[in-house]
Amino acid sequence: MSSKEAYEQKLQAKMDQWKADIDRLKAEAEEAEADAKIAYYKEIEQLRAQQQEAESKFEELRSSGDDAWHDLKGGVESAWDSLEQAVRSASSRFK
Repeated sequence: MSSKEAYEQKLQAKMDQWKADIDRLKAEAEEAEADAKIAYYKEIEQLRAQQQEAESKFEELRSSGDDAWHDLKGGVESAWDSLEQAVRSASSRFK
């Protein structure tokens, strides 16, 4: 397995975890009172947008050649770090 493939697998696992985390937050929002529910849904909408951006960067990396993926790695990691922080922040506020 190449280092690119290993990196892609690592990112895919993280993406799957974040999707599950966001789905859990959505389920928690469903049980919230009306005012809180609106705020939660806005936050979840922002998380989904960040998730889509991260997935887009991931797809760019996946479609890149074995040599070019190193050039894309920084942008991917930036998007992923941002999403990870947003998910953690939202999780702490939902509790």
